[in-house]
Amino acid sequence: MLKHALAAAAAAAFLFGANVSLADDHPYSEGPVINVASIRTAEGKFDEYMDWLSTTWKKLQEESKKRGYIVNYEVLVGEPRGPNDPDVFLVVTYKNWAAFDGSIAKGDEVAKAVEGSITAANKSQSERDKIRRVLGSQTVQQMLLK
Repeated sequence: MLKHALAAAAAAAFLFGANVSLADDHPYSEGPVINVASIRTAEGKFDEYMDWLSTTWKKLQEESKKRGYIVNYEVLVGEPRGPNDPDVFLVVTYKNWAAFDGSIAKGDEVAKAVEGSITAANKSQSERDKIRRVLGSQTVQQMLLK
């Protein structure tokens, strides 16, 4: 029985060592995870949407940052090529994929802290639908080249 335990421990040590050396063989390491939401503002509503971003959305992001849920955030603006292209990109950076664990509860905590309640946050969401369309989002991971 002792021989089997020692053999299993030696095999585990070998595999762990092999995994570490395999990770060192990559010319990159895993960096932060970034979500980019593509938004199209309604005609004539760009300033109204930017006002919401600079107030409530910014407070939500700052609260998320304070709690350690996100690393950074930014707003990018681009020139749309057609009526279904985004003109605003909301970029949120997370430390890693694990940052998404428990994201519903985290989002509820932040919404309550900033907007007072989930009901108020839902109403705010509904009101924003009048001034912008969410075209989609993409989540990617940065690879840090060695």
